[in-house]
Amino acid sequence: MAQFQLSPEPPTTAASTAAPQSLTLDRLRANVGHLSTTTLKELEQSLPWYRRLSADERSALGMVAQNGIAAFVSWYQRPSSPAWVLSDVFGTAPTELTRSISLQRALQLIRTVVQVVEDHVPELAPKAEQGALREAVLRYSREVAFAAADVYARAAETRGSWDTRLEALIVDAILRGEDNDSLRSRVAALGWKSDSGFTVMVGASPTETTAGFVADLRRAAARHAEDALVGIQGDRLILVLGGLNDQDTSYLRLSELFGPGPVVYGPLAGSLLEASASAHAAFAALAVARAWPAAPRPVAADDLWPERVISGDESARRALVKNIYRPLLAASNGLVETLTTYLQLGHSLEATARELFVHANTVRYRLRRVCDVTGWDPLVPREAFVLQTALVVGRLATSAKTPPERATGRN
Repeated sequence: MAQFQLSPEPPTTAASTAAPQSLTLDRLRANVGHLSTTTLKELEQSLPWYRRLSADERSALGMVAQNGIAAFVSWYQRPSSPAWVLSDVFGTAPTELTRSISLQRALQLIRTVVQVVEDHVPELAPKAEQGALREAVLRYSREVAFAAADVYARAAETRGSWDTRLEALIVDAILRGEDNDSLRSRVAALGWKSDSGFTVMVGASPTETTAGFVADLRRAAARHAEDALVGIQGDRLILVLGGLNDQDTSYLRLSELFGPGPVVYGPLAGSLLEASASAHAAFAALAVARAWPAAPRPVAADDLWPERVISGDESARRALVKNIYRPLLAASNGLVETLTTYLQLGHSLEATARELFVHANTVRYRLRRVCDVTGWDPLVPREAFVLQTALVVGRLATSAKTPPERATGRN
């Protein structure tokens, strides 16, 4: 243990008892260096996590400990002025401090510093002043603990504000279809971890979208997805989700957090950078959702392909041709003819069989094949409407590619 430079106690006289605090102050000032050295050794011995820090991090924390001891001497002299404890103890370290260690560990460090000073009170003050010095150490430790909490609170507030702004930028970039290094770096800075199962949910935002509501929404999303971004644009609430667990359950639970009205989720995307297509589909579907009054909540954007086509959504038209019309043509076996006849004759199996001169079971088999090929069941009225729309846009797309016949002149 370091030897402290103690001044010999003067004989007890009326003159000497008049200024015992001055003697304690002199001893404190003379032993600041020794207390700092002892504190650093104690940190190494008593705090395992301190030993695992890098040299730069230990140096920064060691400086905080030394500043704390030096500031205590000044505070002991003027205990009624604690306002500068924050700057004197932590100096320029708050940012590095919050990055290096948690608040719990910061308080452990402060407790160690205080314990070192308190253990050496008998060597730092005359007997008559030891009680007052211990009380001062406890009061000062309280001020430093509150100052540390303030440092971490401000750092969290700043980090939260920055994360919120960054999140808004990322959501806006996804909606606009950006795909560049800037978006990738922003996503990485926000700590996004998911690499599959990306989708976008949109709907009306609640009446009051306070910071508490957004925090609750993030916590709810975290229970159903690995990552989530929240965006509020006017009266629209946007969720960008990654790594969905149980999709059906997740969509249903998250839809409860939206305001009144339809809630739409886009198709799954292969990556976050491809989520703009999911966002486009979701917004296009939300705009026409009122055209299907019986639509479930939430509803998939792909389930609104017909309404989107009628409203002029080119991506929905291409999707119907790609996912329904072309697979039906490729399957042959009379699927297109059977489906067309079935739809034209009012969804009657018997009438379709008579028109095609086949057995009703053959019609049933072909319609089941339509469902197998496209994923849409013509025996369900709503899905039959989707299939009929696909036939219409498919024929139009085919006819548009057929070159017109040259007009023949009159003889």
